[in-house]
Amino acid sequence: MFSLAAAGVTFGVVFLAELPDKTALAGLVLGTRYRASYVFAGVAAAFVLHVALAVAAGSLLGLLPQRLLAVIVGVLFLTGAFLLLRHKDEDGGEVRKPADQSFWKVAGSGFMLILIAEFGDLTQIMTANLAARYDDPLAVALGAVTALWAVAAIGILGGRALMKRVPLGVISKIAAGVMTLLGLWSLYEAVVG
Repeated sequence: MFSLAAAGVTFGVVFLAELPDKTALAGLVLGTRYRASYVFAGVAAAFVLHVALAVAAGSLLGLLPQRLLAVIVGVLFLTGAFLLLRHKDEDGGEVRKPADQSFWKVAGSGFMLILIAEFGDLTQIMTANLAARYDDPLAVALGAVTALWAVAAIGILGGRALMKRVPLGVISKIAAGVMTLLGLWSLYEAVVG
């Protein structure tokens, strides 16, 4: 049965963690140079692939004994929170301009940029953790992919305005706080059983 709670938690955690990520900024850069719909098509396709890989990995983790799984998930969430708090804002490298502005060139550039930048990224690891925690891969996948698409759309269409109003440090701290709570809850469940 589809769990709205699992989808909602996944959306919230992934959304907050992805906002200060380098890919949101890359989407912003691509969106200022090229047609937004072309960029979004490529970025969205890459995120679908990443979520599918993360949910598959998380589903495999779900085969472990519950207490061991709770400890692994808790430690991974706490590690993710730590890494998020340690993350320094980086000035990403220049994005090379495609030879032309065709759909396939622009969408392909967005796809490849996200595919490479997000592989093994914090949000992919978080999605795998959530897939392991909740026994509902469809809900987790839907929550994660819609969160990633939402962040991509914000980055592509209006990221600059958001970043002026909400500092990346604040967004990172909120995401790290949520991840810490989820990590501690998982460890508590491992101890209590």
